[in-house]
Amino acid sequence: MSVSVRPLDLADPAQAAAWLDLLDHYARDPMGGGSGLSGYAQANLARELRDLPTFHGALAFDGENAVGLINCFAGFSTFAARPLLNIHDIVTRAGLRGRGVGQALLGWAETRARQLGCCKLTLEVLSNNRRALRSYEQAGFAPYVLDPAAGQALFLQKNLTED
Repeated sequence: MSVSVRPLDLADPAQAAAWLDLLDHYARDPMGGGSGLSGYAQANLARELRDLPTFHGALAFDGENAVGLINCFAGFSTFAARPLLNIHDIVTRAGLRGRGVGQALLGWAETRARQLGCCKLTLEVLSNNRRALRSYEQAGFAPYVLDPAAGQALFLQKNLTED
């Protein structure tokens, strides 16, 4: 497999369709929630992200076939007083995992973060996603710990529904 990674152009209908298909593929996986993207997300996501200046994404290709994606968002580290880049989604099509697609996408994100002057890359992962954890460790990621006595940081959420 020969993997190339290209910055995502959501204004290109072919790229947007391939990207949305891969993201839905991920959302249907148990590690992505298992239910697929909502109709609302499918209809609006590419348009919403296309002009969002904090969004940075890429597609991984094997030839002309899109086989993976990475979605990142710029943030800011108050402790470092510098920007950071958060990897929000990283997807490799099932059946092609373990062939370097994820590592190529993580490499793209690191290069992009350095171009943006970021102090670090961040991401969250489900604790039982052992394959992803090994991949992230291989790429140099480690649990977020400020002081070992205080423990490892946890990722929490609170859903906000419309009333």
